Order: sequence, then C-alpha cells, then structure tokens
Amino acid sequence: MIYSGKTLRGAVVDWTILGDDNNFKIANSGRRPVKASDRISGDVPYYGANNIQDYVEGYTHDGTYVLIAEDGSASLKNYSIQWASGKFWANNHVHVLRGINSMNSRFLFHYLRIVNFIPFLSGGERAKLTKGKLVQIPIPVPSLEVQIEIVRILDTHTNLIAELEAELTARRKQYNYYREQLFSFDENEVQYLQMGDDSIGKFQRGKRFVKDDLVPEGIPCIHYGEMYTYYGIWANKSKSFLTRQLVENKNLRVAEKGDVVIVAAGETIEDLGKGTAWLGDESVVIHDACFLYKTSLNPKFVAYFTRTKQFHDQIKKHISSGKISAIHANGLGKVFIPVPSPEEQERIINILDKFDVLTTSISEGLPKEIALRKKQYEYYRDMLLIFPKHN
Repeated sequence: MIYSGKTLRGAVVDWTILGDDNNFKIANSGRRPVKASDRISGDVPYYGANNIQDYVEGYTHDGTYVLIAEDGSASLKNYSIQWASGKFWANNHVHVLRGINSMNSRFLFHYLRIVNFIPFLSGGERAKLTKGKLVQIPIPVPSLEVQIEIVRILDTHTNLIAELEAELTARRKQYNYYREQLFSFDENEVQYLQMGDDSIGKFQRGKRFVKDDLVPEGIPCIHYGEMYTYYGIWANKSKSFLTRQLVENKNLRVAEKGDVVIVAAGETIEDLGKGTAWLGDESVVIHDACFLYKTSLNPKFVAYFTRTKQFHDQIKKHISSGKISAIHANGLGKVFIPVPSPEEQERIINILDKFDVLTTSISEGLPKEIALRKKQYEYYRDMLLIFPKHN
C-alpha cells in the first residue's frame, strides 16, 4: 500500500466544531424509537446505540450518515461510532449527522473513531452524550483533497477487513454444515446410545469455588464462566489456578486427561452444554456449574458433538430457565449420541480440526489475519488523523 506522506504531512488544517452549520448537518429530528414487540419485520436496518438491533419496514433516513451513540460506555474504545448508508431506521439512542460542503462524511466517520468522548459525557456508569455537548466536539478540516486521500487509504483497510470477516462468516457456516453432516448417521449402521449409558460414560458435577479463590499459580482449574470466553474444543493448560490447600480442604473435584468438561449453567441457552476435552497431563479442578464426563468415546468427538444442533435440540427440554439457565446430569444423560467405530471418530475429528483451526484459533487462520489487519488499520488511522492544533 502506498502512503502519500508528503501530500498529507504538509497539509494546512483548520479546526471547527460539530455545531458548525457550514460543515455538518445534524439530522436528529427524524429519529423514532419502536418497541421490539411493535416492530414490523423487513429489510431496513434498525439502529440503536450499539449497532443494528433489528430489520424492519419503513425508514427514518436515506443517505450516508455517521451515527454516534447518545448513551453508552464512557470509554474511547467502547464508544459506538457507526456508518449507515441507504435507507435505515434510527432510534433515539443515536445522533445522526453527516458532513456537508468542506467536510467529507466518511472522513468524519474515521476521525470520530479516535475522539476521546469522555470530556463530553455526563451521567454515571451509563454515560450520556447530549446534543449540547455533541456540538462542542472539535473536528479538524483539512482540504477535501486531503480528506479524500485519507479516506481512500483507510477504506482500503476497512474493505479488506470486511472481506475477511465475510469469508470467516462463510467458513463458519460451512463448518457448521459439515459438522452437522458428519454427526448424522443411519441408525441401521451406527448405534445411538444415551450419554448416561454406563457402557459409554458417566457424569460428575464439580464442586464450588469462587473467582476470589483464583490465584496466579497453583492447581489448574476451570471456572464455568471461562467455558464461554476462553475454552474451545480441547485444552491441555488452564487459564486459572487454585491453592493446593483450598483444593484439599474443600475436596474439590477434578477432571483427568481424556475427560470432557461440560458447562451446565449460564445466561445464554444457546451456549449451555458446550464441552471441552481435557487433554492435559495434569488433572484440572472443575467448577460446580460444570460436569466432567468420563467416557470411553474419543473426548474430542464428544466435545464436537456438544456443538451440534442435534445435541442442543435434545437438551433444550431439560434446561431450567431463570436469571441463570441450567441443566442437570439426568438431562444430559438422556441425550442420544452416535457411537461409530474409534477409527470413524478419529476421521471426523481430523476433518473438524481443520475447520476449527481456520475459524476459531487464536494463533492461526482467519481470526489472526483479521486481528492483524485491524491493528494495521488502527496504526494508519492514528498516524493520518492526528493533526496539530496550532494549524
């Protein structure tokens, strides 16, 4: 990529504020909230403070606009700046504006993503950006030629990121499709057994410990919350640890190499029941919101099976819902799982491992490429959009 440093470095930059009617049009008057229960399903994106919430009929705006969250997290990294193009519906939790005359709307979008909004926010944990404060935010105004060149450079990065994310989405759909197909067997050829059948496995619930018990090093442990945020199909090292004294005093329960750790409680029904094959040489303590599944099946085969629609369709009727959803061992034990030969289990694992690396690995595949491209975009954005105030 060519960076036009000489062109941009010497550019003269004026400064103005978002309340400058000669450079900005604030189109808040068209915003209109609609309760989820009253929305008519359609093709038009419905924007709130944190991106698209729904797709509806009708629209409040038509064109290219920048959307700034009216309320949200009071931090630079989490504050929401969105780009909307074409017909869209904006509710009352976003400011709607665009550049006019000497201000390019797309330049404005990129610049606002590096603005520190904290001095302009009011309220407590749920911060508020009023229109009165919005119009005070300072904005640099280089020439339109410079703005367009900056937009070209940054959009090249964002378009590449979008292409990679679209490819990742397609790969994940492909992955999900093949996973479902690989676990679909003819009942006349492969035996289906309940997971609680003594011939293939046994469930044991973990024992209670809390986050305050975690220490930097000690006995490996898995807290149930980490099953949603950290662990994948398999693991041989833990993220967290407990003291030996606590483990022994509370007689905490451990999973051994070859066991499957299955999360049994959480806020999302969709993720409930996901399993991780423990392949570490050292045993790992498990939380009481998890089960360990001791099985004669290949543990990775079981872990992959817990990601299938076939598995989740079976456990839904056994989940108790409230503030926290949960499932018990009897419910998990009633799930029917196909039991192919060890060789067939290994074949399925080898195929799915390749998809898993490509789509979910931290160190390999598309997610790594996307993360690197985002860092590259942020580098160029910060380099190109920090202008001297004395100009």
